[in-house]
Parts: sequence; C-alpha cells; structure tokens
Amino acid sequence: MPVPSAMVTRFFQLILNKQFAEAERELERIKQKMHKTEWNRGYFKALYGMLLVRKSNNNDSYAFFAKLDLNDKETLQAYRREFLGHMRNRLHGEFDRGFFAAWADFTRVASKLDINETQPENTSQEKEKDSKGLENKKQPTIEDFLK
Repeated sequence: MPVPSAMVTRFFQLILNKQFAEAERELERIKQKMHKTEWNRGYFKALYGMLLVRKSNNNDSYAFFAKLDLNDKETLQAYRREFLGHMRNRLHGEFDRGFFAAWADFTRVASKLDINETQPENTSQEKEKDSKGLENKKQPTIEDFLK
C-alpha cells in the first residue's frame, strides 16, 4: 500500500514551517498506516531523517537540507528528476527506492510552496533608529519608584 499522500504532504508542510511537535505526531500517524515492507521502511527513514535534520537546525555540511535552497524552483525540479531516476532504477534495493521516493515527493511539494526561509535582518539604519529611540527615552531609576 502506498503511503497516504495527504498525510505526507502535511508532514512536509509542517517540517518546512518548523512545527516539529505536530510533524512528529503526523509522522507517527504515517508510520501506523504503512505496511511493513522494505520500500515503506526506506520511505519512513527518509521522512524521519528529514525531520531530524530540519529540527537540529545546524548547517552540517553533509546534510542535504543545509545545501538546499527551497526558493529555487528549477533546482528543486532538477533534484526531483534525479530522485525519480534513482527510484525507478531496478539496480537499487527496495529500501533505497523508497528512500528516494520520499525525497522525490518532498521536492515536488517544496517546489509548489512559497517558503520564506530567511529571517529579516535589521539594517544599519533600523538599528540606528532603534538605538536613538532608546537614548531618547529616560530610563526609570530607583528614585522614580520611591516618589
């Protein structure tokens, strides 16, 4: 039995939005729906690995997520084609084919979503404005509280 695509899509959306507690619950639901096959085991391990890497949020040079630009739709499609090629390749075992299928599904979902990964950084002008705002405000002193 194939993996329920609606549940997997929701899982991908949750990890991309960094909602890890809900993603873990969704992953557990997916696991319960899966039959015990080698293909499904590979698929599940890929999902679990995605969750762990995304959750750890470190820039491990070996992690695929660290190198992945989720806003570059062309590159995501190229990765998807590559993963689909590995998935269809009969030289790979069932576990590996399930693993690559999960990554192909992820790149499909990620390429359709608008993901804003970058945190807006304060520009130097905004920082100057903030610091001037603090300087203009009088800090309360102990005497203010004793009056």
